Amino acid sequence: MCNLCTPISRRAFCGGALTLPLTRLGHRPAGAPPLLEPALRLTGTGSATRTVAITLDCCPGHFDQRIVSVLISHNIPATLFLTAIWMRQNPAALALLKAHPDIFSLQNHGAQHLPPVLGHDKIFGLTPAGSLDAIRAEVLNGAAAITAATGQAPTWYRGAAALYSPETIPFIEFLGFRIAGYSLNSDEGASLPTATVAARISAAQNTDVIEGHINQPGRASGAGIAAGLIKLQQSGTRFIHLTDITT
Repeated sequence: MCNLCTPISRRAFCGGALTLPLTRLGHRPAGAPPLLEPALRLTGTGSATRTVAITLDCCPGHFDQRIVSVLISHNIPATLFLTAIWMRQNPAALALLKAHPDIFSLQNHGAQHLPPVLGHDKIFGLTPAGSLDAIRAEVLNGAAAITAATGQAPTWYRGAAALYSPETIPFIEFLGFRIAGYSLNSDEGASLPTATVAARISAAQNTDVIEGHINQPGRASGAGIAAGLIKLQQSGTRFIHLTDITT
């Protein structure tokens, strides 16, 4: 079991643990403070075996059976970040996930899929929560929906678009949630072709936290996630949930 997680930085740390400054050009007006993209790796895995955490986002949309079938049939643990909207839209899919608690750890992706960003400028076309009060509602109502559906309260949160205003990360942590960053973006918002996604995942490094999407069954990226996961497992990779992290 992994007993420690640690932040990583592609540039330099800012604002404490789990935060990484990353300005998304074209999505912030001139003079606006940069948004932060938290990054996360696993450490203390206790083994030289390549160990990774698969994390998949259930944004509003549908259900990619290609990915889920591989996870179940190959017994690969995965941490899924669910929005309340997705759960309402996909009750049969939610029932399937709940039927395999050993495989799927169900965590919080928010109530309405609003980025935890202050202000009114859209983020990748998404309207941000805008204020701390709205972020509180987004996070807590998303958690309440998961608790009501599963009987278990989530402990991890990943915001829509995985971008945060600097003030919102400590605020969300104060609400009682760990911020789910990642070190490997497998599909760039479910936008990449099958071969590219499969290659990214199969080349994952020891301690990577891999991010992808499971709500876009009509896109080629889902087939790449499925293929990449099979290759990882065939190479002897060990998979853990984020909830296996104890410190």
